[in-house]
Amino acid sequence: MEKFFTKRAFITGLIMSIVIAFVAQYSVNITHSSYMAIDHMPAGGIFLFFLLVFVVNTLLKFIKPSLSFAPGELLLIYIMLLVASSVTEMGLGSQLLPIISGPMYYASPENQWDTIIFPHLKKFLIVNDKDAARYFFEGLPSGMRIPWGAWLKPISVWLSFLLTLYFVMFCVASILRKQWVEKERLVYPLTILPKEMVREADEKGKLPPFFKNPLMWLGFSIAFIIMSMKALHFYFPMFPQVPLAQNIPIFRRTVDLKFFISFPVIGFTFFVNLNLLFSIWFFNILFKVIRGSFNIMGIASAENVGIYGCSGEPIFNHFGMGAMVVMVAYSLWISRAHLKDVWYGATGKKHVDDTGEVMSYKAAFWGLVFGSLFLTGWLICSGMTWYIAVLFLICAFIIWLVLTRVVCEGGIPTLVATSIASAQIISSCGSSHLAPMTIVALGMTYVYAADIRTFPLSSMSMGLKISSDTKKNSLGVFWAIMCALTINIIVTLALQLRLGYKYGGINMNDWYFRGNVTAPYKYVAEMIRAQTAPNKIGWICKGIGALTMYLFLFMRQHFLWWPFHPIGLVIAPVVWIDTLWFSIFIAWLIKFLIMRYGGVQVYEKIKYFFLGLPLGVYTCAGVWFIVDLFTGKIGNQVFWI
Repeated sequence: MEKFFTKRAFITGLIMSIVIAFVAQYSVNITHSSYMAIDHMPAGGIFLFFLLVFVVNTLLKFIKPSLSFAPGELLLIYIMLLVASSVTEMGLGSQLLPIISGPMYYASPENQWDTIIFPHLKKFLIVNDKDAARYFFEGLPSGMRIPWGAWLKPISVWLSFLLTLYFVMFCVASILRKQWVEKERLVYPLTILPKEMVREADEKGKLPPFFKNPLMWLGFSIAFIIMSMKALHFYFPMFPQVPLAQNIPIFRRTVDLKFFISFPVIGFTFFVNLNLLFSIWFFNILFKVIRGSFNIMGIASAENVGIYGCSGEPIFNHFGMGAMVVMVAYSLWISRAHLKDVWYGATGKKHVDDTGEVMSYKAAFWGLVFGSLFLTGWLICSGMTWYIAVLFLICAFIIWLVLTRVVCEGGIPTLVATSIASAQIISSCGSSHLAPMTIVALGMTYVYAADIRTFPLSSMSMGLKISSDTKKNSLGVFWAIMCALTINIIVTLALQLRLGYKYGGINMNDWYFRGNVTAPYKYVAEMIRAQTAPNKIGWICKGIGALTMYLFLFMRQHFLWWPFHPIGLVIAPVVWIDTLWFSIFIAWLIKFLIMRYGGVQVYEKIKYFFLGLPLGVYTCAGVWFIVDLFTGKIGNQVFWI
């Protein structure tokens, strides 16, 4: 792949980063159809990339081959599109504006936010104009203009923090790239599809071999047809659809055993290590048994840990946090030789070859240090005491690193952690030991560190893996990623403001403009009122989780026969795995049978079928979104997970 970072690829990447903002916002807020940028593998991003590679680039080859994009250029465009997708919807774009305007709109005499929260809420973090907030949720009266001025200050303040945070994430991804890609050789299953889509054969042709493979089109067709039947059923209720979900109540109807078929999850996890797949579905079943047994015996915790992660199950919430801490500590420990090289490269004490990195170790390390200092200072200004600000950043990055590791090694596109940083800090310290201003400031972190089904660190790590495979790591990749992030955020915020003032936020996506908006304020209000003590049971559960993870890591390191992977333990209790375990089980079973009775040759041939499954679903979601736009149909949700 000779060409990679070129001017036209960079410009095209920026254009695609803008287009995905329109696709995601219109799909989720106007047509109320599929979520196009909600996960670590964005449906809308893959759909746009499919159109670029299969349609646009093929036409360019027919018109004039020199006009077509080289595979490396296409991958740079994909990296920019992937990273932009991580902030255009659930990653940030659909959360920032509603949350910072929500308190002015949803405050009422009943919830008493004006006396419980507002005295402790820094005014520069929110929209203070009540009319500006009200019209954003209800729509502008005829003839009025959008009050841009009311938003300028809070958005500027937030962007200074968020862009620094994403820069720090890039520094972390750059520092860990060599360890994960070259030394540990993680699989990065979610990067296989885009790389196969652009890979060219030795003989030149108009189409890459991927699009000539009949097994790929078979998988594509099965997924596309079944999901289209779902869409047609929505348009015409008499049209049959294939049921993909079934629940069976167990343990005296206190727990649901869910059987759900997700074609993207089956397709991507097919490329994951068998032990890891087995561990995920096995431990999810085990945790269901434990959960059901607890329900029958009346073992439960009434603690409020928010609505995210294992929201209604504080025991598993704390257990998972303890496991994540040990998992990250172990990961850093086995990376100690590499991290020592990073230190030498950053301080100049010893010459270290970092020419293969996007950023030099010196730039990445000191960018991480000074960026973290800025983030800490910003959090202090937002109302946190200095030690809580430091503790929050450490806890948040532990969660982000674990999820990124799971995505890069486990290939699960739809994922959240068992807990979130703010809830863990309040639970561990007790709200009675925290100033109300600190609690409110922790609530404001819900903008970027609560509902994290996607975030830039995972997409950056996958992007660096892709650029590593092309042998084209350079500083240009850094600028491409940061520019894609920045322009997408600006376009997304401007677009959402226009849509909100035109249609009214309460008429748009219900979760983004209602549930997700009120969640942080309800939580901090209760914590301030309740004045809770440090949760000793929570600390014990965290200790059990940490000890269990340590034992798993010890056994895995010292005994080759040990069948369980630690990733299975750390994510198995999560609500999304409750839904996806059966799809993971299907992928595990098929791969197990193929490797046992067919071998590597059969695996190499059949893998294209599994790559076709997610491509078919994502293409179907994109096609029906376009159809919905033209027909005006609302609520035709083809893709969710």
